[in-house]
Amino acid sequence: MLISAHDLTALATAIIAHAGGAPDAAARIATRLVGANLTGHDSHGVGMIPAYVEGIKAGELHPDAAAKVVRDNGPFLLVDGQQGFGHIIAEQAMEMAIARARSSQFAVLSLRNSFHLGRLGDWGAMAAEAGFICIIYANVQTPKPLVAPFGGSDGRFVTNPYCTAIPATDKTPMFLLDMATSTIAKGKARVAYLSGKQVPEGALIDAQGRATTDPAVMFDDPLGALTTFGLHKGFGLALLGDILGGSFSGGGAYLPERQVPSRILNHMMAILIDPDAFGTADDFATDMDRYAAWVKASPPAPGVEAVQFPGDPERRSAQMRQAEGIPIDPGTWGQLLETARSVGVPEQELARYAAA
Repeated sequence: MLISAHDLTALATAIIAHAGGAPDAAARIATRLVGANLTGHDSHGVGMIPAYVEGIKAGELHPDAAAKVVRDNGPFLLVDGQQGFGHIIAEQAMEMAIARARSSQFAVLSLRNSFHLGRLGDWGAMAAEAGFICIIYANVQTPKPLVAPFGGSDGRFVTNPYCTAIPATDKTPMFLLDMATSTIAKGKARVAYLSGKQVPEGALIDAQGRATTDPAVMFDDPLGALTTFGLHKGFGLALLGDILGGSFSGGGAYLPERQVPSRILNHMMAILIDPDAFGTADDFATDMDRYAAWVKASPPAPGVEAVQFPGDPERRSAQMRQAEGIPIDPGTWGQLLETARSVGVPEQELARYAAA
């Protein structure tokens, strides 16, 4: 089915607000979630809401929590999210980091104990829109490890995303690289599972460590695992997410003793840099423009429309889905309605969305 961004945002807001989130915060969270759907990242969109409600009911997600500064040391900030909504906590923490970078031309934010941060690219983009280069390493703590190390056969950590954002110039849109260090995100396996589809080859292994394209291995016992992208290269980057995002913040890397049901905690390190730190911002922007033009001028390969820079696919998806509606698979829609009913969203309101 297709649903408009407006209606999907309203439904998401209603569910989160009825689950215990303040109406203003619920609307902000819903807007971020639907933003992920608009940009084509359904894995980080409204399909996460059932897990959020589960976290609230289990006492693992604290809807009213705010970001708390633990240590303030010049351009270095250590912030604790107190297990609050990641979309709220990360925005608050990044606002602090941006303010610090404006005064120092540089800032390092270490954020720990935030519930699911959503799409990491939102926070890189937030810094880039404020004029800063932003590099983010993050880790994830969930009830079970999801990703196997290179050469291993069972899960030992989670999808540990990486992001770099570079401000737009007059000629080049914002560079936004946002990716899981697993071949696919767990959410993409969830979408495939609920849609009755297979995942790409090389993305999963079963409980015996054998390659499979069946997403059921991530949800039905005996459980398999996601693989890291690019063999040992993605594996190395995944480890940095746990070490720099988790261990450095004090939130911790993924270890068995930190596994708690209904928990999706993120820790991250964000490095903000003023492009004019050396007084060369104009030269930097000019070189960026020339480089982007050179790379994108490569003749497209057969079956490819054009070379795209990081961020281009998301901008194209957002434009299309804003105009045509956001596709929601039957499985995800069913979970949303079930979750809505469980928190008391009125049936007449749900009927309105179902008819949209």
